[in-house]
Amino acid sequence: MNLPHPGRALADAVRAPYWLDRPERPDPLPPLVGPTAADLLVVGGGYGGLWAALLAKRADPGRDVLLLEAGSCGWAASGRNGGFCAASLTHGLANGVHRFPDEIDELERLGRENLDAIAATVAEYGIDCDFERTGELAVAVEPYQLEGLAEDVALARRYGHDVSLLDADEVRAEVDSPTYLGGLWDRDRVAMLDPARLAWGLRRACLDLGVRIHEHTRVTGLRRAGAALHAETTGADGIPGVVRADRVVMATNAFPPLLRRLRARVVPVYDYALMTEPLTPAQRDAIGWRNRQGLADTGNQFHYYRITGDGRILFGGYDAVYHYGNRMAPALEQREATFTALAAHFFTTFPQLAEVRFSHRWGGVIDTCTRFCAFFGTAYDGRLAYAAGYTGLGVGATRFGARVLLDLVAGADTPLTRLALVRDKPLPFPPEPARAVGIGLTRWSLARADARQGRRNLWLRTLDRFGLGFDS
Repeated sequence: MNLPHPGRALADAVRAPYWLDRPERPDPLPPLVGPTAADLLVVGGGYGGLWAALLAKRADPGRDVLLLEAGSCGWAASGRNGGFCAASLTHGLANGVHRFPDEIDELERLGRENLDAIAATVAEYGIDCDFERTGELAVAVEPYQLEGLAEDVALARRYGHDVSLLDADEVRAEVDSPTYLGGLWDRDRVAMLDPARLAWGLRRACLDLGVRIHEHTRVTGLRRAGAALHAETTGADGIPGVVRADRVVMATNAFPPLLRRLRARVVPVYDYALMTEPLTPAQRDAIGWRNRQGLADTGNQFHYYRITGDGRILFGGYDAVYHYGNRMAPALEQREATFTALAAHFFTTFPQLAEVRFSHRWGGVIDTCTRFCAFFGTAYDGRLAYAAGYTGLGVGATRFGARVLLDLVAGADTPLTRLALVRDKPLPFPPEPARAVGIGLTRWSLARADARQGRRNLWLRTLDRFGLGFDS
């Protein structure tokens, strides 16, 4: 079968995240002007910061909570991801069992409660974000991947997950692609949602509760000020300011951290996605997908994709690109080679959609660490708490992370702060140039393993032995 030319399908795609390129985007809030004070300062207006502000204000309505965001709330990873809201707090069960074997049962319970709490918050505040408990399909597209699916099903059932192992005919009855050889349907631990509308809804809920939010206000430095902290700020107009805060929650994730100690533990990795135009009824019938599950294949360089509320397909992943020296720049959000590859992979997956064109193409950074799930800590004698390293699963886990941060910054000894997940830190990345060399070699080795029926070379086996093996 002759597949469409990717360039023609991409020709008219808008170079912006689909989720953010819509008229319902809220008007910006004014930047901070002059000095101010707060009981709690939240730095960052993505999911982590918004959940922290919301939960803090709900717990104590009299607490003065101030949130500062360098751009607009939800403009970065929180507003341009795939919208997979998972219960896992550990970037998947296998990664959790490997790294936290003594408390994985507790972490699984907390993850289920966290996903339920997100659903309850969406309902309570009327957040129109297309929240659907669809579950997720992991699909095998190479014969060697079938054994891994069977192992994953056995592990999931051991921890009480509602999962089904599907053969080729069964998985194609759910979503029809000639590339599918089998699948694992996790029915109860993943929801699909509209990520930007979730961020905007959390922002509105914060404002309604009395949280003060200033957008286009960058925090440029922190220093001690007696029993408090002073946060130095710069507004979009260049006017400096300062906030005196009793406590600070830092939720900047992939962006350059205000704490030097974090610079070796987090790296920004660029992830990319495409969005199709809305499918016609005939095109929807050609692929099925009536249960609207999120999908991901099980390669090392994997794709994730899902159906949106208005009948489009988001298709992303595969490339995860690191730039030397933790470089970040707007120009890196558009990568022609990746978009061309993604478009070609899309048509290989769904050749019956040969007439479909892409409406949007975008990229952006996610934060990752060497254990592939969030880590936590404090600074300034416990007056500041931070979380980072969510590695693409922050849509759900950031709410749990916000709970941890509020306990930490309060100096509370709680079941959450006693978790090894919270107390332990991931190994740091090496300094440059070893960092870029190591990440590049890992990326090359993962692609080679995909091309060689999953066989891992000496470099990947060495990483596995030291607990640094990538878990997708």
